[in-house]
Parts: sequence; C-alpha cells; structure tokens
Amino acid sequence: MSLPILKACRKRKRAPKLFGLNTFCDPGCPIKPTGAFRDNIRVFLQECAEIEDYKIDSMLVWCTLLVQESGGVVLPLYTIEENVKNSKQPFCDHCRCCEWTKSLNSDVLELQTHLLHGLIHCNGFGHLVCINGIEGGSKYLCGREIMDLWDRICTNLHVRKISVEDTSRKRSMDLRILHSVAYGHPWFGRWGYRFSHGSFGVKAHHHQKAVEVLSSLNLDDLIGSLPKSNKSAHVKQIIYSYRNLSETRLITLRDLLKFMLTLKSKTPVKTKVALAHAAFPASSPQIEKFSPKISMSKRQLNTRAKPMVKCRKFQALVATMDSRWPKRRLEFTAEVIVNALKEYRGNKSSKKGMTRQEVRDAARAHIGDTGLLDYVLKSMNNVIVGDYIVRRRTDPVSRILEYTIHEVSEASPPKKSSREKASVEPVLALTEASGIDIYRDVCILYKQVILDQSDSNILGLSVRVLLDSKHFMKEWPFKDEDDQLLRFICQVLPTSSELEMELSKNLSPGEVIVLPLHASFGDLKVAVQQAFRDTYCIMERYTVTDIEDLGSLYDKEVIFGAVQSGSVVTVRGSGIDLKSEFRYEGGPDNWTVRCSCGATDDDGERMVSCDICEAWQHTRCTGIEDTEAVPPLFVCQNCCSSLMPPRVENISYPETETFHYITSPQPVEEPWMTLSVPQEVEESWMTFSY
Repeated sequence: MSLPILKACRKRKRAPKLFGLNTFCDPGCPIKPTGAFRDNIRVFLQECAEIEDYKIDSMLVWCTLLVQESGGVVLPLYTIEENVKNSKQPFCDHCRCCEWTKSLNSDVLELQTHLLHGLIHCNGFGHLVCINGIEGGSKYLCGREIMDLWDRICTNLHVRKISVEDTSRKRSMDLRILHSVAYGHPWFGRWGYRFSHGSFGVKAHHHQKAVEVLSSLNLDDLIGSLPKSNKSAHVKQIIYSYRNLSETRLITLRDLLKFMLTLKSKTPVKTKVALAHAAFPASSPQIEKFSPKISMSKRQLNTRAKPMVKCRKFQALVATMDSRWPKRRLEFTAEVIVNALKEYRGNKSSKKGMTRQEVRDAARAHIGDTGLLDYVLKSMNNVIVGDYIVRRRTDPVSRILEYTIHEVSEASPPKKSSREKASVEPVLALTEASGIDIYRDVCILYKQVILDQSDSNILGLSVRVLLDSKHFMKEWPFKDEDDQLLRFICQVLPTSSELEMELSKNLSPGEVIVLPLHASFGDLKVAVQQAFRDTYCIMERYTVTDIEDLGSLYDKEVIFGAVQSGSVVTVRGSGIDLKSEFRYEGGPDNWTVRCSCGATDDDGERMVSCDICEAWQHTRCTGIEDTEAVPPLFVCQNCCSSLMPPRVENISYPETETFHYITSPQPVEEPWMTLSVPQEVEESWMTFSY
C-alpha cells in the first residue's frame, strides 16, 4: 500500500478494512447473501462498509476500501442511500461521485470524476449510469476490471435487471459498433448485456440484421470495390498484411477485426516482428531497398543465438486445464506470483531465483487459498504471463526448486539461417521506427470501411441502425436455489376502485420473498406486506388481506408442500396511497409519443412537442437538425392537416366560377406560427411516464 493512502486513512480516523479488488464479491467473498436485493444490500453495508460521519443532503454514506492486489493501490467504493421522499430529484435521476480522500460535499451529485457510477433501486432494478475507464482506463484500472467489479457486485447482491446506455468510445470509435461487428455483441455484451430497445423505432430484429450485414462483408469484394486512391491503397495494405499474418483464412470483415483485436493483446515485441514479416516478407524488395540505411554493428551480426525452449502463454494453458477454480482466479494467481518474482528480482542483486516456499509465502499475502497456489505453481514452467516468462529449475547443489522470471524481450530467438538473420533485424528496426499500431489500423478500417458507407443503401442503413442502438439490458433470471429456503415472486392485485382511479400505468413487477422451510402462510403475508412497505412510498401503510387462489388455507398452515417454491404468488390488500406524488417511478406526468419513425415511447433522443395535440416526436424525424433551435411554435402533421381546408377540385356552383382548394405539401410559414410537416406519420399511440 502506498504512503498517501495510509495518510488518507489516518486523516479519516479509521482503521482501514481492506478487500481485494479482483476477488471482492466473488461467491462467498466476503459475504454470501441469500435474500432479495433489499435485504442483501443491508448485509453488504453491515459487513463490507463503514458509515461516514457526515451526510449528503440527509443521505447516509458508506465507504468500502478495495485494494488492487498487483499495484497496492486503494480505491474507495461509496454507497449512498437515497430516500425518495428526501431527494431533490426523486424520480430516478442519476447521481455522481467525487474525490475520496475528502468528505463528500453537497455538490457530489453533480460531479463526474468517478470511475464507476451505478444506481440500484430497492426492488433490484437499476442502471449502470456511467463507467469511465474504457477509453485508456485510469492510471491504475482498465475498463474491464471496473466492469468485472460491477458485475460481481450485482450478481452477489442478487439484482434483477440493470440497464446501460452504451456511448463508450475508444480512439473516436463507437465500441458498440466495433465490437458488434467483430464479436456479434457490444462491449458490454461480454458481461451479458443484450439489446433492450433502440432509438428512432429500431427493434431487436433490426439490430440483429444490421450486425449480420456488416460482419459478413466479404473482404475480396471489399478490395475489389475500393476506388483508386491513397486511402484505399492503405486499406488494402492493412488487409493484406493481417491476412498474411493469420494462420487461418480471413474471409469476412468480422474475421479480420476479431483477429486484429485478439492480436492487440499479444506482447508488443512479438506483434511488431510478426506484422513486419507479414507486411514485408524476407524476399520483399522493400527490405532490400531500406537495408543499407540500417546501422548494425559487426558484433550484432555475429552474435550466435542460444537455443530457446518453446514457451506457452498461461492464458492458453489455463484453457486446457480441468480445474475446479475459474479461469479468472487462475490467471489472477499467476499475476500475483509474477509480481512477487519481480519484487524479489528488483531487491536482489543475485541472479539466484526464489525457492518454491519463498514464492508461496510471498503470494499468500494476497491469495489465502493454499490449494489454489500449489495448483498454479505446479504449472508455472516456461509460461508467459504478461510481458514475462516464468521458468522453473532444480538447484543442482541443494536440489531445491527455484523460480525465475525474464522479460519477453530478453528471450533469445531460435537459430536462423544467415539469410533470415540479415532480414529479421532490419524488419524489427523498420517496425519500431514506423510505430506499428494495431488500434490505428483498426481505426482506419472503422472509418473508411464501416462509417464511409453513405453511398451504399444496405450498409449505410446498417451503420445507422447500430448508431441508434445504445440501450442494453442484463437480466438475472429469478431461480429457486438448491438450499433450505423458499422463494417466491409476489405481485399485488389492485382492487377495482384502485384501477378506476390512478393506477393506469404498469404495476410493480413483483417482489422477491425468501422464507425458511417451516414458514406458514401467515408468515408469507407478513413478509410480503413488509417488502412492499419497505420498497414503495405509496405502500407504507399497505396491509395484505389474502392470497389469491389460496382462500381455503389458514394462516398457520405450512407453505412447504402446498405451494411450489419458485412460484408467482398474487396477493390482495388495502392501504395504497393513491394521492402520493410518488405513485410512479418516473413521475406522475403523462406523455404521448407519436413519431413517423414508429417510436411510441421515450428513447432518450431529442424531441419536440406539438403545441396543439401535445404529442412528441423526434426533431430529426421532423427535419430539425441537432444544431438548430426548436421553433417557438410547432404543429404536427395531423394538426397541420386539420388547420388546412380539404382538397376540393372541379366543384361547380350555379352562376359562379370554379374554385380549387389545395393543401400545400410544403411547410407553411405565417407571421404567427411555423409549421413543420413530416412526410409520413403512423397512427400509433402510447402513454408513458417521464
């Protein structure tokens, strides 16, 4: 742990309680909750967090300190309990975070200096508001590590659904497009997030078809269709280079992008050499042309390479292991071992390696499972972890097992012929001088092959669909665990008077109820009653009177054997506060959306409301550019048509001339209003909350 972190903890007058970042919220670490989210979060705060000595706008604040095992960096995870009745923005508005070494200020909800911000409602439904770390990551964490942490927290606390608006970018590339074409799913898809709904009327089948169209683009057809220009020549060279490098045939755009992104994870030196060989073969005239400009000493040319034992990446080795530990735990353990060897290597002037017991003792500071350590140490011989090779040998004198590490760049290449020797060194020098950057090549393909498809109807439309698909969702399905507990989804059935009054929108999806095996129906009523009182403001005085379809059973009768665990149970009761302003999560206001694109609900895009019928539609669909201001008075097509006289042709009246009334198809401008008429409007209406 670094000194500034220790000082910060002292200032906070707290003995630090630390948890490992990469293992936090693994199954059983440090808690194993079995209830619904509203109960699990309380266990989490009690066991894993410490309450702060201040509040934010009457909201309680807890802090959990997480240690990045490899770097010793401490990161704070804040949990803020927001009570709807005391909130300044009660209708599901999102919060923000700030500097952790200082007390959170009242403006904490407005700052955006955090790495991760998630919001989970008491019923287990929530939103991943933002994650700052995908574009290059932070100084200590990458986006993948942050998402791993968030996903483990959600899984461990038994959340039900999490939504995310994917606007993540890397080097000006939209990752939801790049990863959808390369892998068939967005970046968040690695953690199970799938298409939820699109903007501008995009549906799930539109999104799937767009992904298929772009990913199946044939590379040979693409090369043949490229115009003759310097940019096109560059694209062709990129395709040829990576095709030569791949051991398998790259046929489609998906094959190419997936190979390039996979290659990016390889060690830089090996990747540069391989790319140089692919781009400039040994007999290529480019090498001969530039060889005289490369300075090599006689000693470099005459140095004989030592035989090299073939090494294997630990990640590839793990994939073949039949282990009871997950792959991620094995890889993390290997990283801890490498860090211990690196620290020993930096502190010791001797070239002697660490004994097996020394490595084991050093790693146990971060890995408590000795069986896991022994299993990984057994396989650590001539394996590559990150940029280091781990080797194992037996000391000839003491007969004790020792471990050493070497940087990949230190490893000597295998013996080559004189012709190969003369070509490899110049190629390596050329690639280092040119600064080969795989992401730069990916970016070129992204811009010139994917985005520059405006002239192609089907490809251009597919790109537009992916750009308009930003909303994704992950659902943790309700399931009955194999333990000594009963679980039910309990839903409220409103009375006829409640339905006639205000409860016109979607009702609660139901609450998860967890009870012991010996629980009775009376216990179920009490648990359901308490769950709804705890979760919803309008049900703080709700009383359960009976359970639907179980009227003949008494409260003292045991549930087990009468109702199957995992079932949906419907209850009736009284005490719903229909006059509360918190009737609906999104607020009591009713909006009507009717747009020519087919959208019938708010999709987060810019909209304009008709000043007559008050229906909303997208500004883009009405011809209003994003850079333009919304007109002071806007009338939709239906209302515009009703204002204009109907078309009448060749209607004759006695002793009068013939009149023709024509409704103009173009926007009509008068001093007192501006009319914007879209080409087509579908008669599709839906009321929703905002």
